[in-house]
Amino acid sequence: MKDAKAKIRALSIWSGPIEIQPVAGGLSNANFKVTDGARTCMVRLGADLPFHHVFRGREAAASRAAHAAGISPRLIHAQDGVSVFEFLDARTYGAVDVQSNWRRILPLVRQCHTVVGRHLTGPAPFFWVFHVIRDYAATLRAGNGRLVDRVPRLLQIAERLEAAQVPMPVVFGHHDLLPANLMDDGQRLWLVDWEYGGYGSPLFDLANLAGNAGLTSADERALVMGYFGGEPDAALWQAYRAMKVASQLRETLWSQVSEIHMSAPGVDYAAYTAETLERFEAAITEFEESET
Repeated sequence: MKDAKAKIRALSIWSGPIEIQPVAGGLSNANFKVTDGARTCMVRLGADLPFHHVFRGREAAASRAAHAAGISPRLIHAQDGVSVFEFLDARTYGAVDVQSNWRRILPLVRQCHTVVGRHLTGPAPFFWVFHVIRDYAATLRAGNGRLVDRVPRLLQIAERLEAAQVPMPVVFGHHDLLPANLMDDGQRLWLVDWEYGGYGSPLFDLANLAGNAGLTSADERALVMGYFGGEPDAALWQAYRAMKVASQLRETLWSQVSEIHMSAPGVDYAAYTAETLERFEAAITEFEESET
């Protein structure tokens, strides 16, 4: 903590003495509220995480594009694993909030998909969850991960889920729609944390949002209908459902890889693995039962 605060104080952007308050949350970053005179900022500390395909230069470019698109706070400064954003005086969502407000969230997702990419500069990042799953599996094998014996089955499942996908337009997606990445200032919603922002399938964001928040089957169907403007045909609905399982699989593999490569104060990655693995097993069971 002392080193983090020293790193923040050393930034050249401050007008004078600053006050630093740790902000809870974040599985791969340390967050701080910084008061600089009349200005309040949110500072995120986080290095590149190649094993998670996270590169802070790409994140900064996506953050700037998202701000230009009107859905994310302004990135004030970025250097050497430090990102300084305008502070949002807003409430962070939980799963229940997403369940109650998904109709308000849907236009935000659509704006992400249709507008953010127009403002992106530099190399085009890409996100394909099935590549991520395969690469995580390779990382677990190389690092002799705690649950590496489960990798063959998980890869077989991933192949079936990928085979269920249908042609989709390529959009710029967020790809980490945890409830905590949605914020409500009382007037509008914001979407934050662009570590995994990149081009990909719109189905992933929809499935990721629904799965992470535990939407009901009826709300999931309405979500997909609302996005595509009509009743999905059988192939599209199956692709969405397969993507939902893939989203849960990616999250549990993310946690297993984090067990090997990461250590954050107060974060129990093994416990998070158990939680995400349980959600994945429930999702694949539901998916397989629907196929019979």
